[in-house]
Amino acid sequence: MPKILGIDIPGNKRVEYSLRYVYGLGLTRAKSIVSSLGIDPDKRADDLTGDELNRITGVLQEKYVLEGDLRREVAQNIRRLISIGAYRGIRHRRGLPVRGQRTHTNARTRKGVRKTVGAVRGREARSAARQ
Repeated sequence: MPKILGIDIPGNKRVEYSLRYVYGLGLTRAKSIVSSLGIDPDKRADDLTGDELNRITGVLQEKYVLEGDLRREVAQNIRRLISIGAYRGIRHRRGLPVRGQRTHTNARTRKGVRKTVGAVRGREARSAARQ
């Protein structure tokens, strides 16, 4: 498994797809990096030479904000929205969808497991609810 920016990328996959394991790199960016460096896109990550790995690392460090820096930047942006009391910040604070999705139904990923409100059924459950 080759390492790029301290990240183990899978060696059995094509270079374009292996680069996507770095946080902040998608398929389009990975393809543009591979083509700009003149690396064969069909090449597997294990077959990269040390020179090619160094060139990829150099381009990534020069041109892009990736991994820890990018995560920190995103977290700071969310904290800023929360602190200024923006609508999006309030949605982040409450754990609700931020980008205008409906919440009457769906939104279970953000809201979590359903919390049932209402009648408790069964004699044992009723006596437990009273106490």
